[in-house]
Amino acid sequence: MDAKTCLKKMELVGVLNVATVDENGNPQIRCISAVHYDEDSFYFFTARGKNVAKELLADGRVQILVYTRFKEMIRLSAKAYPVAEEKQKAAIDTIFEEQPYLANLYPGDKRYIGICFEIKDGSIEYFNLGVNPIFRETYTIGNGNAEFKGYQVTDKCIGCGNCQKACPQNCIDLANGKAAIRQQNCLHCGACFEKCPVGAIERL
Repeated sequence: MDAKTCLKKMELVGVLNVATVDENGNPQIRCISAVHYDEDSFYFFTARGKNVAKELLADGRVQILVYTRFKEMIRLSAKAYPVAEEKQKAAIDTIFEEQPYLANLYPGDKRYIGICFEIKDGSIEYFNLGVNPIFRETYTIGNGNAEFKGYQVTDKCIGCGNCQKACPQNCIDLANGKAAIRQQNCLHCGACFEKCPVGAIERL
């Protein structure tokens, strides 16, 4: 798995769950399907008068989530920026060409009430619940920064094995008297953290 494959899976799913932050700091979520994908980025269309456009212009922070029929979760965290003014018309026309249903909503030149936003830098979390053990990884697109989550075992570990017994995915190995978490198989459930008698496990 890699970032490009994740973007392709997002394209195949079609409808994106897009979360933004409103003027009061509250999360807002919508479904957006008016999207065009490039090799390493994508852009999407909405009307300038909609709250989502207002929120993105004011803040730009966005999380996008898709869930596939194969039990895969793909979450993109990024900032969305308006496409440059001189490229807006071409971007809108491209999306309308690829998504013919949009002509029912905005016929003819009425499409130009819209605005296109671009995402080219961000981090992608891929999480597959359809395999055993589960599989997860984090990737970046463009100049995005990956934020790693979950738990790790510190040097305080005494090798008691309590964490290993508690792990629902059996993703903790004991070697040389120390525990180690296989991060790509970890649920981030915190069972190991709660069961460690010496506080050797810390949250990332």
